[in-house]
Amino acid sequence: MPLEAGDIVILPHGNKHLMGNGPPVTPIDSATHLKQVFAEGRILSQLGGGGETTKLVCGYLTCDPQLGQVFLAGLPTIIKVQIRDNPSGQWLEDTFRYSVDHAEASGPGGAAVIAKLSEVLFVETLRRYIAQLPQTQKGWLAGVRDPDVGKALALLHQRPAHPWTIASLAKEVGLSRSVLAERFRHYLSDTPMGYLTRWRLQLAAQVLTSTSKSVAEVAGEVGYESEPSFNRAFKREFGVPPARFRSQTKRAHRKN
Repeated sequence: MPLEAGDIVILPHGNKHLMGNGPPVTPIDSATHLKQVFAEGRILSQLGGGGETTKLVCGYLTCDPQLGQVFLAGLPTIIKVQIRDNPSGQWLEDTFRYSVDHAEASGPGGAAVIAKLSEVLFVETLRRYIAQLPQTQKGWLAGVRDPDVGKALALLHQRPAHPWTIASLAKEVGLSRSVLAERFRHYLSDTPMGYLTRWRLQLAAQVLTSTSKSVAEVAGEVGYESEPSFNRAFKREFGVPPARFRSQTKRAHRKN
C-alpha cells in the first residue's frame, strides 16, 4: 500500500507489517527497537539512513477486549485516509502537530489532553473512512452509516438495559418492524434483538471482570430480569457460566 504525506494509517487489529522505501533490505524489528527507546525515556526514534528523510507520527490506543469485539470485528486489517485532499483536513493535521509538540505532556493535565486528542483523531479518521465506503458495503461500519440502522444501533448501545422489542425500537427509529428487521439483517446479518442480546452479554462480561458485583446485579444491569435466564444466555455465548467466566478470566490475568 503506497503512502504519501497526509496519509493516516490505522492497523485496528495490530497486524504485523513491513514499512520501507526503495530496494528491499533486511527489516528492523521495531518491537525490539521501541523497547529500548521507551526504556531510555525518548519519544523520537530514528531508523535507516542515507536517503530522503521521512517523518512518521506513531501512536496506539487500547480498548476493552470484550466491548471492542463487536466494533473491531467490523474493521479491516488496515485503514488509510488522506487528510490533505480537502480543506477540512487541516484541523486534523494541526491537531497532530499539537500532539507532537506536547508529546512529553509534562504540564498539569497534559497526559489527559494528549489521550483525548488521540481518541478524537481515531474517531475522526474512522468517520472519514466510513464516508468513503462504497454503497454496496455491508457490515457494522456500513450499518452505522445508514441513517435508520445507525439510529437503531445508537439506541441499543445507549440504552442496552431498556426492555426493547422490535416494535418499540422500530417506533423510535421511525420504520415498520419488517423494514427495520430487513435493513438490519442486510447490513449486520443479524436481527436487532439478536444483536442486542450479544451486546448485553459483552457488557456483562466486561462488568464481571472489572467489578465485584454479584451475578444477579450484573444480570439486572444489562437488562435481564431473571438471573437463571441470564446464566443460560451467558453460557451459550461464552461456553461457561458467568461465575466461572469471572474466575477463569482473573486467573488468566494473574498469569500474564
